[in-house]
Amino acid sequence: MTQTVLQVENSLMQSRWVTPAVSLEMIEQIVRQHDLPEIVARLIAGRNIPLERIESFLDPKLSRDFPDPFSLQGMAALADDLAQAVIDGKTIAIFGDFDVDGATSTAILVRFLRHCGVDARFYIPDRLKEGYGPNINALTRLRAEGADIVVLADCGTTAHDVVEQAVATGLEVVILDHHEAEETLPVAKHLINPKRKDDSSGLTMLAACGVSFLTCVAINTRLRDKGFYKNRPEAPLKNWLDLVALGTVCDMVPLTGPNRLFVRAGFAQMAKRENIGIDALCRVAKLTDDPNVYHAGFVLGPRINAGSRVHQADLGARLLLTGDAEEAQNIAWTLNDCNEKRKDIQAEMFAEAVAQVEERGYADDAVIIVDDERWHPGLAGLVASRLKEKYNRPAVVITYAPGAESALEGRGSGRSVPGANIAAAFIDARQAGLLTKGGGHAMAGGFTLLPGQKEPFRAFMQQHIARQLHGQPCVSESVVDAVLSVRGAQFSFVQMMQNRFGPFGAGHEEPVFALPGVRLHSVDIVGEDHIRCMVSDWEGGSRMKAMAFRSADTPLGQALLKKGAAPVHLLGHFKLDTWNGGQRVEMHILDAAVAGQDAVKAAV
Repeated sequence: MTQTVLQVENSLMQSRWVTPAVSLEMIEQIVRQHDLPEIVARLIAGRNIPLERIESFLDPKLSRDFPDPFSLQGMAALADDLAQAVIDGKTIAIFGDFDVDGATSTAILVRFLRHCGVDARFYIPDRLKEGYGPNINALTRLRAEGADIVVLADCGTTAHDVVEQAVATGLEVVILDHHEAEETLPVAKHLINPKRKDDSSGLTMLAACGVSFLTCVAINTRLRDKGFYKNRPEAPLKNWLDLVALGTVCDMVPLTGPNRLFVRAGFAQMAKRENIGIDALCRVAKLTDDPNVYHAGFVLGPRINAGSRVHQADLGARLLLTGDAEEAQNIAWTLNDCNEKRKDIQAEMFAEAVAQVEERGYADDAVIIVDDERWHPGLAGLVASRLKEKYNRPAVVITYAPGAESALEGRGSGRSVPGANIAAAFIDARQAGLLTKGGGHAMAGGFTLLPGQKEPFRAFMQQHIARQLHGQPCVSESVVDAVLSVRGAQFSFVQMMQNRFGPFGAGHEEPVFALPGVRLHSVDIVGEDHIRCMVSDWEGGSRMKAMAFRSADTPLGQALLKKGAAPVHLLGHFKLDTWNGGQRVEMHILDAAVAGQDAVKAAV
């Protein structure tokens, strides 16, 4: 059950503000047992965290809360076989995806194998030429170079044909993945994926880097049992938790269960700056503070991804693997340059995509689908994400690249909204003969479109997504965690909330607070389209800085600029501002509504 907050039924961003109904008895029990402020106890109760798990939630420990790798279906057999392969000196190659999750998965596996004396090589496919997932040309090449075993990291669960062809060459194929699985699995020797239909581990929140790390832990256990470490040191697995944290955050998997543990412990490890590549990237990005979730998602991750988007696919994995400071610095600068180029291309693509939506009347479709042969394939997912945010409905962006026999084939990425599983739609479209590849997560996925199938695919997707949404338009509902005054948003409270209730991300989103009936001061535009203002409680008192990013041309931004004399309800996140030694709180505005009757109409 939910309750409307501040009577906001239709905000400036066309959203209804609601809060979960929580038990006062539950809140009081949490306060007593864990010595927490009432508002933090309310946040915990609102997230439906069971009483018996609150301690692990607030303070996860590796010694107590580390998941059992062998709970994953097939892990025991895989660990036995790969431990023996290490002992026997077999040649093992890693084929990793080109995104951050793939790069970190590759780095974890290669570091572990090299520590064990295996000369592990790795291969990252070209995003533009080879597309997502394994391809037989690359696997054949690895086999020709002497690989006995190939591990597909962050891909492979739906690659039936390619895996079958690879096995026919004599390769032993192992898949470590976390993408949506079908009833039938590829003919790999081992396939570890918590989303397998027969997996009962409950670890479906893991990214591929988490699956890869648990695989290394399991193999390490078997090697220890077999006496492999009698005369050599064990692998320093804890030292690589920074890679797990980076990949987990950047792949936007739920920050729940063991992922919460991995991210907490991983960022503590990252703060030591022992990974030469991560340290170089931090310095190039002028990041002097200890890295956190925000830095991973918006500073480090985009730069690692930029290599495969506009230059060279393996730069990210090479950066995370190198032990040479000069090489790390050179790669970090290259990735930084790639990221600047990516921003310019993406902005142009997004503007053209919006123009296409408006001109062709796609804005009210169940799923927005746009395409252009001139667009950069590496940026389809980013543009789809911006379209989803702008139109509040699933969005798909199709680009084109040479395929078989040099014919152009569509390469698409989609981003979705709650209630519409876009990966399921892509998998069903592939099974219907419209795609050659298709899969991903509920909220994000990718595909390869067969030539001549664009219009049938468009019709299929409209019907599939409309069915998922029961034929209803996407209705926005903003969940408000608590109502707080400007006076009550103290630095110490926000700091404690972030330290104890964080880290935040997908599946455990940053708390959203409502500031009721505040007064706006000094509203202006900064940069190209950000709105900045000062806010205070209506009756006066101290002021707080507030920012509404990329909002100048939205109803929210326009209403803030007009401000007027009416009190305004604001919705957003609280952030700590410690610049130049200060201790201030600011709000990042997500939405607003004018207080009182006919509030929205009065604002616009």
